Amino acid sequence: MHVVIIGAYGSAGVAVAESLTDHVGREIDRLTLVDNGEPGGGLCILKGCMPSKEVLSAAAHRYQARHDHRLDGEPPTIDLEATVATKDDHVLGFAEHRRAAVHRMAETEGVEFLHGTATFVDDHTVRVRDIDGEAGERELDADYVVVATGSSVHVPDLPGIDDVDYMTSADVLDATELPDSGVVMGFGYVGMELVPYLKEAGVSDLTVIEHDDRPLDEADPAFGDEALAIYREEFGVEILTNAAEQSVEEMDDGGVRLRVEKDGEREVVEAEQLFLFTGRRPTVDGLGLENTPLSVGADWVDDTMQARDAETVFVVGDVNGKEPILHVAKEQGYLAADNLLAHARGDASEMVDYENVHHHVVFSAASVYPYARVGHSRASAEAAGLDFVAVSRDASDDGVFKTKATPRGRATLVVDADDGTVLGYQGLHYHADVMAKTMQVAVELGLDVHELPDRAYHPTTPEILDGLFRAAAELTR
Repeated sequence: MHVVIIGAYGSAGVAVAESLTDHVGREIDRLTLVDNGEPGGGLCILKGCMPSKEVLSAAAHRYQARHDHRLDGEPPTIDLEATVATKDDHVLGFAEHRRAAVHRMAETEGVEFLHGTATFVDDHTVRVRDIDGEAGERELDADYVVVATGSSVHVPDLPGIDDVDYMTSADVLDATELPDSGVVMGFGYVGMELVPYLKEAGVSDLTVIEHDDRPLDEADPAFGDEALAIYREEFGVEILTNAAEQSVEEMDDGGVRLRVEKDGEREVVEAEQLFLFTGRRPTVDGLGLENTPLSVGADWVDDTMQARDAETVFVVGDVNGKEPILHVAKEQGYLAADNLLAHARGDASEMVDYENVHHHVVFSAASVYPYARVGHSRASAEAAGLDFVAVSRDASDDGVFKTKATPRGRATLVVDADDGTVLGYQGLHYHADVMAKTMQVAVELGLDVHELPDRAYHPTTPEILDGLFRAAAELTR
């Protein structure tokens, strides 16, 4: 059996490769790893979650310095050249480690790595063009193909967008100079993370276009409202809610003019720079899907990671459009490897349950006030028809947040009304990201809130969890 993995440097692709390499020489005769990265490493390492956390840490330090009244003097400025250089140094090290792992697998007998661009000839044949210019083209006959090509920037179909210069998240992460003013399209997790960085890095006049009443679509409304308040009051960002972009054009001085409709009225926003954080789309350009039964759509990949229109093709990571998150991509990769082998044996496949393993973190407010959700929110529990109890707590109720000069935010715990099983947690507060793993354990193991310890051994931020545990236990006795 011959398996070809397209996109072997990415988080999902390398997870598939790691799993299948152990079966080469037994169930698998040949395993071919293909990637055209220069350098390789995958989106998360090179242009996504890892470099963004690097720059966010600089923004967090500046935010905390300028918000702490105990510190005297002017707040420091972010040295963009030093920030980018440090980010690049770390990121290249991470990427080198990833490439080395892939190349070590290719030293296994029966495993080969090709540095090239892959195109489907049909759903069992892949043509690989060597991008180093040495090996030319090869055609690979495959019993199974795994597609792990990641995602690309989604550019909205907006009049004038092709005629203006815009900066994407990748451009911002590499920027050593930034304008004084900007307008932001896209206030999902990318926008929520990078907007505070732009403000702390020197973009003093920043306007954000938010299509809905509030950001954080997956959150209960109180969390989105709190996020709006934090961005407006703590970072000085102007956010136009219930607004929709109508057109964009370049001004005579090189800036941009964005026309929007807000609450039925036309408005104009002018700025030096347009920042485009409008999400991502599956990277399938040039993949030759037109030569296969595959058609990209909302449901083109099952939760087994198997393509619905081609049973010998598995699709993992951002490209399948399910969950654009590093750790989810890795889990999908391991699952795809197991299900690929199961399919070859004639065994049943396993599926991932996205509702019950919901685990998201948005490093909002320069990661000082991150948002985390594990399991059910109040709204999702209601939609699922569950009999539940939800309790909430403000961060300001716990003195430890005040002592750290981070008193804003809130948290909610959702438990089963009958037996106290923990169903979900949301937090928008200092260290909410750190607490997400603890709450993932509680949710996925179905722990009883009555049996969870509700005491801290020293004043620490998880005291907010203790308060939630006590309140929920009291209401479900």
